[in-house]
Order: sequence, then C-alpha cells, then structure tokens
Amino acid sequence: MQTYDTQETICAPATAPGSAAIAVLRLSGPEAVVIAGQVFLPKKRSINLSEAESHRMHLGQLMDGEQPLDEVLLTKFVAPNSYTGEDMVEISCHGSPYIQQRILQILIDSGARMARPGEFTMRAFFNGRMDLSQAEAVADLIASNSEASRKIAFQQMRGHFSSRISELRSKLLEFASLIELELDFSEEDVEFADRHKLRGLLDDIAYEVGRLRESFATGNALKQGIPVAIIGKPNVGKSTLLNALLNDERAIVSEIPGTTRDAIEDTISINGVSFRFIDTAGLRDSDDQVESVGIERTHQKIRQATIILYLFDISQTGLEEVAETIRDFQQEVGDNTKRLVLIANKIDLLDEIPHHFRNLVDLETIFVSAKRKENISMITDSLLKSLETSPEEMQSVLVANSRHYEALSLADESIQAIRKGIKEQVPGDLLSIDLRSALHHLGSITGEVTNDEVLGEIFGRFCIGK
Repeated sequence: MQTYDTQETICAPATAPGSAAIAVLRLSGPEAVVIAGQVFLPKKRSINLSEAESHRMHLGQLMDGEQPLDEVLLTKFVAPNSYTGEDMVEISCHGSPYIQQRILQILIDSGARMARPGEFTMRAFFNGRMDLSQAEAVADLIASNSEASRKIAFQQMRGHFSSRISELRSKLLEFASLIELELDFSEEDVEFADRHKLRGLLDDIAYEVGRLRESFATGNALKQGIPVAIIGKPNVGKSTLLNALLNDERAIVSEIPGTTRDAIEDTISINGVSFRFIDTAGLRDSDDQVESVGIERTHQKIRQATIILYLFDISQTGLEEVAETIRDFQQEVGDNTKRLVLIANKIDLLDEIPHHFRNLVDLETIFVSAKRKENISMITDSLLKSLETSPEEMQSVLVANSRHYEALSLADESIQAIRKGIKEQVPGDLLSIDLRSALHHLGSITGEVTNDEVLGEIFGRFCIGK
C-alpha cells in the first residue's frame, strides 16, 4: 500500500471529468489556504484569504502567473470544520477540461500534489470526521443507483450502523476488562466477571449480531439490485416479456427456437428498488454447441437469482406438463430461499383464461400477454411484494457491505466460542482469547482496529477527488 503523508497538501477535481457548466476542484492540507491565496485574486481587493472566515464564498480570478485564467468562486473551510478535518479550499470554475487541468497544474506548481483515490475521505477518517463504515458508505452513496440503495448508504453514512456496533463492542469490552483483571489475580482465585451476567450479555449480543448478519441478504440485494431470472422453454415469450418489463426493445424477438443463446441482463427501478432482469436461453436439449453453452449459463443464472419467473405458453401447455416441470425444477435447484412465480403467457390466444391453473400448485400464477403488454404491472407488483423488507425495516439498520458481513460472521464465531467456554467452565485466560477476537472483529467494522492493507483496499476503490 502507498503511504499517505497528511502533512502534504493535496488537490483534485471533485466533479466528473468532461465539459460542463461548472467544475469543482479541491485543496486540502496544512498549506491549502496559503496555496489558494497565491493564485486567487479576489474581486474585493480588501479580502485577505488567510484571515477570511470559514465557509464563506468569494468571487475572483484564478491567476496563471500575471494573467487571469478564469473567473471562479472560492470557498474556504477552516479545520476542523471541513470534510477532511483539515484546512480546505474548493474552487468552482468553468467546466472546460483545459481550464480544470490548467488550474490543477498551477496548484501543483504552487506546492500541492495530486490526490490519490479516496485520499480526501481517508483524511476525514484519520482526523475523526467519520469512522471506517461511514467512509465506506460515502462510496456506496456515490454509486447508489436506486432509492433503496441510497437510503441504505445514507443511513450508514449518518452513523446508524456504527453506533449499533459501538454499543455491542462497549458492552463486551467491559466484561473483557474484568476477565483480564482476573488474570492479574490468578493466584488468588478470584472472579470479578459474573459468569451468569456474561452469559445473558452474550445471548443479547449473539442475537443482535445474528440479526445484522441475516439482514445482509436483503441489504446486499437492495444495494446491488435484486436478480430476477426469466426462464422457460424456447418460444414461450421470454425475450418479449423482458422487453415489456423494461419498456424497451432490449432483446431480439423471433419465432425461431434458440434465438437467445446467452443471458441478456438489464436493470430497472420499481418504486425505488432496483431489479436486475435476466433473459435466459430456452431450456431444452440441443445439439447446437453454442446454444448448449447458453443453456448451461441459464442454469448458472438460476443459481444466482433471488426471484425466478417461470414463463410458459398457456395456449399450448397442459396442467400436468407445468406441474412436472415445476417438480423437476425444484429438485434441480434445491434452494427453498428462491422465490418461483409462474407466468402464464399468451392469454391473447385464448378465449377464456383458465384460472384453475392457480389450484395446480401452491405457487403464485400471473396471466399475461407479453406481446400486448397486458397485466405486466401485476408482475412488477408481485416483485415488490416479494421483498420481505417493510418500510419500517427499511428505516432500521441493514448490512449491505460484504466486509461487514464477514466481520460479523467472525465475531459471531468468537461469541459462540465464549458461550461454549462459559458452559464448560473453561479458565479465564482461554475466555479472554475469544473475547479479544470478538472485540477485534467488531472493531474492524468501524476502524477501531485496522491495518494499512485494509485501508488501502477500501479507499483504493474510491474516485479521485473523494
């Protein structure tokens, strides 16, 4: 990992590259105000940037030597009341790529250096402006592509998850200190930590950790987009249904069997929740090598999907055939967590909809005409209902970060080992090992315990300028 010298002053664009009406450039570090003062000529000549108040914006010219380069707005932030916790300056200039690059070069020539990915947020972490889970939430908020993923990231950035973890860790830390005290008086055979109280505390912590771990399935799906596989035999209308759901001609529609030979994916947001629809190759035996590969990929996508829409042509499919197909499918998948919805397509070819299909199996059946886009809203309504997360649960803490899930899993293993140790009346020195381990894994979530390698991995995924 590269070393980060916080005594250096860094600069970078804070807005996306390319031409725009305006762009924002950032300076942060001990010399940020001094460097800005060297190249900024305020319109009000009486203004001295080094003495100006924090959080004030000033109009002036950005100077390239003796010549003005651009008219800009400059905002000064005084430590510790800035994003990074350091002295910081933001320059709003015209969004010409040339102007942006020239200003950056002027700042570098004046003593700054280009920031590395995530370095502004890393400095905020080092300076106590946010903990590690909040810093990760910043990146998630920038990358959010739906209202649900935004809410999860925003709640985490506000510290809801961090405070929950800190509460658990502080409770455990109190008993860990008592256990350590016992070790100091081991020869006197005294017991400072009440094992009965510790057992009750561990039950509460194990329940809370378990609840947070279980929320990962929902949180991660909402963050990444819930994968929905559209499966069925060839020519039942899978590609037509995908196009109807997306309201776009995304997939090629043909009456020739085997047209779809690879999975086609696209994402839409329904009431703020992102769904990743996957149109798969038709399920059948095929001698075509390319189509066979596509069918194998279909099975892979089925294993990855959370929700599966099984599409069949109701005008040509009997009750027994559907029942048999479902039984075979359920045996093959063998995963009760996946939700299977039957989609009876091509009702436009029937005189009357055979609602008795619903009595066939205890699965939801929706009758549609993908070609005419009839009842498509019933599918989207069903997808939303399939979410186990209620609006109230959306306001609670949801774990959406795989690193946090792994840390919670390791902490849970240590907690279970402590519970077992208490039950078997193991010595305090053995209990203390597992207590330290649980504290370490909980602390790694918020950054109370960390290392350079972990920090490099986390902040290296950020964009430059954040």
